[in-house]
Amino acid sequence: MHNYIVNASIQILPVVQDRHPYEWVDEAIAVIQQSGVKYEVGAFATTLEGSYEAVMKVIHDVNEYLLAQGCAEWVSNVQVQIRSKGDITGEEKTAKFAQGE
Repeated sequence: MHNYIVNASIQILPVVQDRHPYEWVDEAIAVIQQSGVKYEVGAFATTLEGSYEAVMKVIHDVNEYLLAQGCAEWVSNVQVQIRSKGDITGEEKTAKFAQGE
């Protein structure tokens, strides 16, 4: 894959009874925070921005972390937007809707 910036989102939906699902989500977000990839936490998903390789590694690492920590079951909803000949950023898509500017 190319080295342009891609834009992605990941939503983790734990299907668990052992603890509150938000606890698993918080741990998944901590993995993202430690990755060094640009991110923004939203109410329903976390957006990621970086090279295709870096973003896909974060998605992989989040799922591997949940497995290693014993999360019984979860759904990973992932969306990735790729532009073949250039960067695609979240700001490019949302700047015109910024509040208070």
